[in-house]
Amino acid sequence: MTTKQDLIVIGGGPGGLVVASVAAQLGLKVTLIEKSGLLGGDCLHTGCVPSKALIHMARIAHAARTGVNQGLLSTMPEIDFSKAIDHVNRVTAKIQIHDDPERFRNYGCDVRFGKARFISQHEVSVDDGETVTGRRFVIATGSRPAIPPIPLLEQAGFDTNETIFKRRTLPTRLAVIGGGPIGVELAQAFTRFGSKVTIIEMADRLLINEDKAISLQLQEVLKKEGIEIITAVQVAGVHREGDSRQLRLSNNMTIDCDQILVATGRRPVVHDLGLEEAGVEFGRTGITVDRRLRTSQKHIYAVGDVCGPYQFTHMAEYQAGIALANIAFRIPRKTDYRVVPRVVYSDPEVASAGITEDEALAQGIKYHIAEFPMAEVDRAITDDAEAGLSRILISKGRVIGASLIGPHAGELIHELALAMQVNAKVTAISALAHAYPSYAQIHRRTINKSYAHLLQSKTTRSLVWLLKRVLP
Repeated sequence: MTTKQDLIVIGGGPGGLVVASVAAQLGLKVTLIEKSGLLGGDCLHTGCVPSKALIHMARIAHAARTGVNQGLLSTMPEIDFSKAIDHVNRVTAKIQIHDDPERFRNYGCDVRFGKARFISQHEVSVDDGETVTGRRFVIATGSRPAIPPIPLLEQAGFDTNETIFKRRTLPTRLAVIGGGPIGVELAQAFTRFGSKVTIIEMADRLLINEDKAISLQLQEVLKKEGIEIITAVQVAGVHREGDSRQLRLSNNMTIDCDQILVATGRRPVVHDLGLEEAGVEFGRTGITVDRRLRTSQKHIYAVGDVCGPYQFTHMAEYQAGIALANIAFRIPRKTDYRVVPRVVYSDPEVASAGITEDEALAQGIKYHIAEFPMAEVDRAITDDAEAGLSRILISKGRVIGASLIGPHAGELIHELALAMQVNAKVTAISALAHAYPSYAQIHRRTINKSYAHLLQSKTTRSLVWLLKRVLP
């Protein structure tokens, strides 16, 4: 049996769901095919949602211990890790309601569960043996954990973000391979629950893609919480004896642990999709697309992790909007990645948008840096949350990049991202009355401090003197 559709969406994660639901509501005949039994993708089931729920519970545990240290509580609380996992499951189930297949069927979308594979440029087969024919396609198959080729790692056993949230027992010793966002977030969470955690990172610092001053400050915070951080090394091999594992590092160090978490990035899901049969070009970094998100076959689009360049849920949703404009309205809309907010949900949070200082140097852009410490923001002082820093790159009076570390940095970054998006002058940020006492005051104070030398200059003082003499 063959079904003919206007649009076939392969993958029921954030990007695929946006495309399928909106296209169906616009009146297109849409088929959505998801290989797992649930909609929502990795973000809902093994990524953003469970990790943030776990981080929230870890923050509560940390606050309770801090309360003892500050004299608010008389006894150290017992932490039940299984209750934290219960919370993760409740949160995931609650959000899953929004991704119920019936909701999308009510929009007019044909939702199917099974493995989709191209058999020609306009046909895909599904597990049930049916062939679906489409005028246009969107591939939104996401990504999966990238596992490094470490000798005996497979035999020793390890977790990734796809399995770690299923464990209900807290490991006594946890080794985290990888110092990127996933590794950093979960390392801190497990430390706060009571695990002894070691992070092993091949680069010379954690969060290598973030501003150096920002990432080094977070590194110091993590060390103070008891996390052992080993950088500029690789894991050369793993040995298991009973329930214990030993990691041998390239510098001849050994790390003993009970559990291994591999957090060394993600790879796009491009295999077993029949891309060759469809004539769709792809490589190690995913499916090749143009700025309109069209693949080498112009009627086939790709969005999200499967094509990059950023593996963020909000980027998949943004790209879904671009693809929809091209598919449904035939508007030649193109992607613009100049301002992409990104957040590491550590404590304190790390957030950035625009270009980094290294990128500005590489592009030959003339800039200066406006910098301000969170320790001088009154709200941070009241909350005993003084670890933090704002660094804003300014060129020709406008923000071209920003990096923050501090409480709620993931929320604060959006004011600066909007300033970049609309090409606003930094004076617009300075002129806005920011509520006191709020963390957002750091933006105004960062800009004001950067331009204070102009206010205090000899020229400005001379002008004031002249006006005082001339005007009544």
